Amino acid sequence: MTDKVLARVLALKTTPIPELKQLWRDLFGKEPPPYNRRFLENRLAYRLQELAYGGLKISTIKRLEQLGEQLDGGKKRVRSQRTDDRPVAGTKLIREWQGTPYEVIVQPDHFEYQGKRYQSLSSVARAITGTVWNGWQFFGLRSARSYA
Repeated sequence: MTDKVLARVLALKTTPIPELKQLWRDLFGKEPPPYNRRFLENRLAYRLQELAYGGLKISTIKRLEQLGEQLDGGKKRVRSQRTDDRPVAGTKLIREWQGTPYEVIVQPDHFEYQGKRYQSLSSVARAITGTVWNGWQFFGLRSARSYA
């Protein structure tokens, strides 16, 4: 990566959000999506490099599309959906129980509560309450109606 491109990419970390959004408009020719700063930084960094060095080859794009179609039968909507309901890793779930707030951090393959690993939210809810709960319901990720 040339020094100029590297400097532009690194500068994204300290660029104010209004300037990131203007850079998005300049580079993509449309309004930025309503996503978080990290998304904007990553996509802008990719676009800066893409413009400087070129994007993916047409053959690569076609191959990726073929692979996607093998997985979802050509249904692009299916491709954009998560296969589980699990919150994104790094998400903090906060629940107040009997006047005390409790915090759980979602990890890629487990849930972390008070420095301990739990395989399910139900086991975390049990550790907090001492009784059996549906963890998704306890943390407000699903309504009670969805179980009827």
